[in-house]
Amino acid sequence: MNAQVTPTRIDIPQAEIDDARERLARTRFTDQIGEDGEDGTSVGSVRELVRYWLEDFDWRALEARINAYPQIETVIDGQRVHAIHVRSGRPDAIGLILTHGWPGSVVEHLDLIEPLTAAGYDVVLPSIPGFGFSGPTTERGWDNARIARAWVELMHRLGYERYGAVGNDGGSMISPEVGRLDPDHVVGVHVTQLYSFPSGDPAELVDLDEHEQAALAHLGWFWENIGAFNVLQSQQPQTLAHSLADSPAGLLGWNVQLMGDLDPAFTVANAAVYWFTGTQGSALRLYRENALAQKRAQEAGERPGPTTVPTALAQAKGDFATIRRFAERDHANIRRWTTYERGGHYAAHLEPQQTADDITTFFASVGDVR
Repeated sequence: MNAQVTPTRIDIPQAEIDDARERLARTRFTDQIGEDGEDGTSVGSVRELVRYWLEDFDWRALEARINAYPQIETVIDGQRVHAIHVRSGRPDAIGLILTHGWPGSVVEHLDLIEPLTAAGYDVVLPSIPGFGFSGPTTERGWDNARIARAWVELMHRLGYERYGAVGNDGGSMISPEVGRLDPDHVVGVHVTQLYSFPSGDPAELVDLDEHEQAALAHLGWFWENIGAFNVLQSQQPQTLAHSLADSPAGLLGWNVQLMGDLDPAFTVANAAVYWFTGTQGSALRLYRENALAQKRAQEAGERPGPTTVPTALAQAKGDFATIRRFAERDHANIRRWTTYERGGHYAAHLEPQQTADDITTFFASVGDVR
């Protein structure tokens, strides 16, 4: 096995940047009936994002920001893995591996690098295989569990005997799996969501309080009104991939559905990472891979036991609301549970200092004691 880790940097050819601008300038916008957002992403929001990309967005500035940090690449399980790797300078530093989700990217966590390294933690910020700078996946099977195995190997190759796993969105699913796979080395898992749902046993729902009932109702509303992305990407990601790979405006329209009222700079930057790395379609495959893995587990009657490493949840009001009784069924060692008034689904971007403080407070409490 080739375990070589080599330095790298980002350098998108100018011809590709020019091509994206030409495609954006020629966008054929669709029509619309009804109120903005009633039938999905509005024409007005896509027009504004296209305008922002053409007039205000500077890919070279984002590229330079990322290239200001050391980066590495390595091949794990046949797949190229790219990661930003910033050391704090502390010789015994705990490494923190930060995992993004979809439609986010490593851009989600850039604002955490300075506060975490200033607090004495090394930061490892990889692109999920099939996403961003790791490039498209080249074979089937890259589900959350396989990604977690790759992260364990990555942290081993980088020399970390003690490390923590931090995640948001899809990263909040992958990070607990890292702890499950490597409990002897993972000192803790910090996430912004714990995706624990009713098992189907009616007894679980008998004595829910009003807050728990409201959380379930909100989850039901989400899937009934804006959950189509999950169904499509879990069943036919390739069908959608053709459009997203050919039209940056189409990519913006699809990705922004889950970015709400976030600033256009953040939305466009994340979409541009997908565009310039050719991962518009391959990122969608993760949903199908996870659906297939879940189906196989159900058919085999397999259900993993609860995770056991120390776990922290830092959720924001208005984001996915985790119900504690279900979370404690799936995670046996929850040490910290915080709900913030400020922030949102992309808390590391919206409230970076708050998020960094929660991360460092948690890992300070578990770094030396298991």
